[in-house]
Amino acid sequence: MRDTFLSTLLEIARRDPRVLLLTGDVGFGVMEPFVAELPRQFINVGVAEQNLTGVATGLAMSGHVVFTYSIANFPTLRCLEQIRNDACYHRAPVKIVAIGGGFSYGALGYSHHATEDIAIMRALPEMTVLCPSDILEAEGATRAAYATPGTCYLRLDKSHAPALASADAKFLFGKVRRLRPGTQVVILGAGGILGEALHAAEVLGREGIDCGVFSVHTVKPLDDAWIIDMCRAASLVVTLEEHTLDGGLGSAIAEVVTDAGVFPRAFRRFGLRSSSCANVGRQSYLRKRHQLDADALVAGIRQALGGDRTSALSPE
Repeated sequence: MRDTFLSTLLEIARRDPRVLLLTGDVGFGVMEPFVAELPRQFINVGVAEQNLTGVATGLAMSGHVVFTYSIANFPTLRCLEQIRNDACYHRAPVKIVAIGGGFSYGALGYSHHATEDIAIMRALPEMTVLCPSDILEAEGATRAAYATPGTCYLRLDKSHAPALASADAKFLFGKVRRLRPGTQVVILGAGGILGEALHAAEVLGREGIDCGVFSVHTVKPLDDAWIIDMCRAASLVVTLEEHTLDGGLGSAIAEVVTDAGVFPRAFRRFGLRSSSCANVGRQSYLRKRHQLDADALVAGIRQALGGDRTSALSPE
């Protein structure tokens, strides 16, 4: 998704000289085409993320559309005050790009995990939050971040869900995207971890369990009307995120449906339940360790449905 973001941004920046790319001294090996072609639209601010955001806001308020780029939690947590007080408060067109959402950089330890960022970013006023799940959505989310007024957060994952012929072929900002059809058990997720959901849905499908998978690539603003209608119809609603359960996607969806007075027949959230993750390892290892892989999803959905699956899946 990183390469798709950069190639899409280069295409946009060629047409719009207002577009600038600022990095916190990362991205070498992938940014060279952008730098070589548009050197006057690129700045390496260095390992100084507070300054990165402050400079970006100043440039944005001077007429530019500025993308800031760094690894995982660094362009968010380290400079949160500047994002809140400089970019969001002034509704500045600063587009914060985090490479390596969730456990993408799991081998580098807790300092490089981005597992609270969705909750923090969606809590900020005047902030749009985008979490693409596959290559098509990475391109669409980049274009949406550019076109959307104000400050945006674009969370990119090292992993990505596979491209499927059955998936909806378009990215629509603010709208849930279908990756796999199914309306009885519905998995709603964000990010590359939806690859695990697709695998789980395939296993469950062989058992006769109708399981749809949907990408909530726009976490803020949410597709409220669709989510409410889906929760009325589905027998089991599952949310999946490579993120803490506190304030993440599952929380956002629960807020929407409870505010609307709609209560799904069954609702289960999959995410990080511990306050911090001291484990170190590859993304796939950490997903398994924290019960966020396909095996854990299959087991959890079976348990939620109970012994009488026919009854559990039958509409009222």
